[in-house]
Amino acid sequence: MTVLRSVGGLGLAGALSGVLIAALAAPLVSGGGLAAKNVAHTFTDLPPAPREEPLAQVTRLLDKDGRTFAQFYEANRTAVPLRAVAPMMRKAIVAIEDARFYEHGGLDVRGTFRALLANTQAGGIRQGGSSLTQQLVKNILVESARTEAERDRARAPNLARKITELRLALALEKKYRKDEILERYLNIAYFGAGAHGVEAAARRFFSTSAAKLTLGQAATLAGAVRMPYSTDPSLGKAHRARLKERRDLVLDRMAGLKMITQQRASSAKAAPLGIRLRPEPGGCEQSEFPFYCLYVQRELLSNPVFGNTEAERRTRMARGGLTIRTSLDPIAQRAAERAIRSHVSPQDTEVAAEAMVEPRTGRIRAMAASKRFGRNPGNKKNGPKTTFNLAADVAHGGGQGFQAGSTFKAFTLATALKQGWRFNDGFNTPGALVPAQGYRDCSGKPVNDPGTRILNASGEGEGGPHSIETGTWKSVNIFYMMLERKVGLCNVVRTAKALGIARADGKPLKEVPTFTLGVNEMDPVTVAAAFATFAARGMYCRPLAIVEIVGRDGRRTHVPPSCERALEEEVADAVNYVLEGVFTQGTMRGQGIDRPAAGKTGTNNGYTSAWFAGYTPALAAAVSVGDIRGSYKFPLQDVQIGDQYYGSVQGASLPGPIWVDSMGPALRRVEPRGFPGPDMARFGGGHTPGLEKALEKEKRREALQGRHGRRGDRPFLRRHRRLFEWLLGQSPLDQPFGRQHRRHRHRN
Repeated sequence: MTVLRSVGGLGLAGALSGVLIAALAAPLVSGGGLAAKNVAHTFTDLPPAPREEPLAQVTRLLDKDGRTFAQFYEANRTAVPLRAVAPMMRKAIVAIEDARFYEHGGLDVRGTFRALLANTQAGGIRQGGSSLTQQLVKNILVESARTEAERDRARAPNLARKITELRLALALEKKYRKDEILERYLNIAYFGAGAHGVEAAARRFFSTSAAKLTLGQAATLAGAVRMPYSTDPSLGKAHRARLKERRDLVLDRMAGLKMITQQRASSAKAAPLGIRLRPEPGGCEQSEFPFYCLYVQRELLSNPVFGNTEAERRTRMARGGLTIRTSLDPIAQRAAERAIRSHVSPQDTEVAAEAMVEPRTGRIRAMAASKRFGRNPGNKKNGPKTTFNLAADVAHGGGQGFQAGSTFKAFTLATALKQGWRFNDGFNTPGALVPAQGYRDCSGKPVNDPGTRILNASGEGEGGPHSIETGTWKSVNIFYMMLERKVGLCNVVRTAKALGIARADGKPLKEVPTFTLGVNEMDPVTVAAAFATFAARGMYCRPLAIVEIVGRDGRRTHVPPSCERALEEEVADAVNYVLEGVFTQGTMRGQGIDRPAAGKTGTNNGYTSAWFAGYTPALAAAVSVGDIRGSYKFPLQDVQIGDQYYGSVQGASLPGPIWVDSMGPALRRVEPRGFPGPDMARFGGGHTPGLEKALEKEKRREALQGRHGRRGDRPFLRRHRRLFEWLLGQSPLDQPFGRQHRRHRHRN
């Protein structure tokens, strides 16, 4: 059928339809608000074709390998061109919905005549005679409706609506070719089971594509369009039985129209439906990696690049048909999830979270947490699920974060090295410190705290002479409080900010004497990105989750890394040299990943939280642990986490092992690579009075205690401490996991 012939039929269709409606619908015309004498004019003076809004389509999130891990949609739809629809599907829909589609000009006179006779006798609309073009018009009006009133008018079962629909159908036939109308219809129609459009229906019903639909599958989908709710195969056997009846009806109709042979129709009718329902989850709760999904979603909703207002951005995400490629590495993601799951249970009130960030790009490779994402039964606060993205800041769906503890000592270390300190430079430290003088914030205001007494965290260092190296390896609080005072609190704050440090709650950083002890609440993404700066030899890159956006029109928008120099390369190399010693001679001694790595434990004196932040040249990661009910009220002392008892949780006792267990598998496909060595002419040497003698004394003490020295916090001893205490008669075993007492100590 040529376009010319189709268009030529418009005049005949319009005139004849006017006569038919005038003659047969007279009893209903007055109710529809239309005078009979104006009918002919109504169908010759046509309006413009209906306004068409872009169809709502699925927005998909892809990992770095191009695999979908989440999707958002207002309507589950993926629009496809007609050439991507199997020819048998095109025939099936025409056969059952509008057999004369390629012959009429928008109005099937025979069908309309038949329907009008039935409707006149019934005194209302009882039988449909709509062409595919008319059905397309109705769907366009519903999709384009901006209010419920407009939607109601588009669906109203009255003659006025039908006449408007007819007029617009004739106008649409003037605007488009037949195949263009068919393409639009197949993409807009609802097939049931939440599937809008033929591509989504093929995926939902048969786990295939519209291009690969077989005869039986095509007939099934064509049969579903007329009754999408009563034939929804996801609703049970009765619905599937009705769907099979509709399929068989389509097959008979196709055979009657000589589109297929009767033998082929009979063979297809004898086959089962073959429904293979494919889940089409929407939103982050149903995503495979929900916390990463939530981060991307919040980035899309909060970034003005994606729309002027949040409402506009939300609409674009739900209706836009975008393909968003992210930096998620499924190998690293699963490694983080497994490591956390092996140490912390979702049922625990103590929670662990980890983020992995790639140095030099800022690409976030993984975000994981010990709890599952979602709401608990009865919306209870405590349970195996949470709606907070524990690895991220508040702006990306996270909570208030946890105090970062001694991980912040790395920023004081970097500041000292910038100012010319050498590795062996240091000083003698007392057993306690009161920060009563010498501390000023970046506004120049004194922020001394004479009412606070600082102690060294248990297991992380003692008083005495310490150098830059030993003070870091043993994580000596008082040494770092004194070092911060010597290099200037504000200078340390500036270094931290240059490395992207910002509070998880978005409030200004607390510029107080205990800044170097990690008094600010942080999130793992921010801390991991800061430590990635050391791995990148001083280049800080803003955390990046979205790397490319492909619009529904195929246009690609690449999102490049946003990086800037925060430290000199030589200073970063020196930091790496010192922090490597944390694994070989410091708080993480005996725990490693069989490749060069550097890092810093973080333990708060009050055990309110514990951290480990570490990195290799290829990947940085930060792990936090705290109580979700409130870290100040519920410190990490005398606790059962997973299947282990902890007298106190320190950076090396839980976050450190999680980091080790995750980083090894995450990097299994990456060749080991070391850090560039430090400039020893610049950073080597230095002197700390009394340090050599103190180190010799320590060596002799360790020799007396055996090869492992005083390692009372080793994993085996930690796990069985309560049993040993019971065997020695030091504590009862009847309440092995209760909080028997808590000591108040300063939080740092």
